[in-house]
Amino acid sequence: MRVPADLPPSSMAAADQATPAVSTFYDCFPYPPDPLQDGPPPGYNWRWCHAAAYSHCTGTEPPQRDQLRILDAGCGTGVSTDYLVHLNPGARVTALDISEGSLTVARERLRRSAGASAVAFHRLSLLKAHSLGRFHHINSVGVIHHMADPSAGLQALAEALEEGGILHIFVYADGGRWEIHRAQRALRLLGAGSDAAGVGLGRELIAQLPEHNSIRRRHEQRWVLDTHADPSFADMYLHPQETSYNLARLFALVDGCGLHFVGFSDRRRWALESLLRGETLARARALPWRQQLELVEALDSDISHFEFFLSKGPLPRTDWSDGDVLLRATARRNPCLWGWPSQTLMDQNMEPLTLSDAQFAMAQALDAQGSSARVAALGTGDQPGETARIARELWQLGVFLLRPENP
Repeated sequence: MRVPADLPPSSMAAADQATPAVSTFYDCFPYPPDPLQDGPPPGYNWRWCHAAAYSHCTGTEPPQRDQLRILDAGCGTGVSTDYLVHLNPGARVTALDISEGSLTVARERLRRSAGASAVAFHRLSLLKAHSLGRFHHINSVGVIHHMADPSAGLQALAEALEEGGILHIFVYADGGRWEIHRAQRALRLLGAGSDAAGVGLGRELIAQLPEHNSIRRRHEQRWVLDTHADPSFADMYLHPQETSYNLARLFALVDGCGLHFVGFSDRRRWALESLLRGETLARARALPWRQQLELVEALDSDISHFEFFLSKGPLPRTDWSDGDVLLRATARRNPCLWGWPSQTLMDQNMEPLTLSDAQFAMAQALDAQGSSARVAALGTGDQPGETARIARELWQLGVFLLRPENP
């Protein structure tokens, strides 16, 4: 549905020092520039499916509610909003942004995907998010690092988060963006503006650098596809307001807002085992968990962003190691899978997954039972330990979402 602008430009300017420049920038370069199409969005992003995201954070499905309330804080052209609507059937989705140009695209995107009736759009500063109510799931990707005061933005999101809800955040990281920062500085020195002429100058600059130049090589090897569209190039190299973080500053930001760090969404990237082995791995595992993460940050020079979940206070975590508890749980198939029903499919991270014969048979048994079923009913009955083992494997693979008997 189309909702009139909630704040005039002067009011939004008072909300955050960077608002006028950032709003004008995204009016010129609506972002992200994904094409409009008829029908639901292609594929999925499990971070925008509340059930899958909550299970990632806690090990269990979220509590049952009369209606799930979701906020897309900084929705841009509505790509994330579209997924939030279609991956959370029946939810009430609220989307806000400061750019009317981006919101115009977002409204049209949701109209064409038949999701407009489930979302309310607001032209509103993120700092006013709490005026829209309290939400069980907040998505804010690539937003607070474009504010003059990111801590005020994160605090505003914390105020809008319901107790027991989760907040999904994406911010830039220092380490993997070194060449972007250098190119940004060079373009500022050359007087490039945040406009079409600036994009032209930026592309010309990178193309003219010697082939062996590390900034050009890095751009061509890693970013050339991401910046094919002019709005994407502008967002990367010409944004008028940008902040990036290392882990120490990131945790200071989170702690300062009274939020609990639940964990990174890309856990495998932060696994010590992906980088170390033997004695160094043993030493690393003995470190406090934040120092373990700082070690990965120090060793992985390609970390260009931090994507993670926050909550108000710690959320309980279930590992389903107790077989009896697991057998009494209710299982549901993760909606973020591609290729089902097949023994070979794409998992929730869009990576190939081949189920064993036993895993596939149990997943098929769940389908035969309906949308959900007690785990104990998915086995043969005479081998409960084996039933629990296979169900636990399917949960670990992200195929099953589990709800305890008495949540």
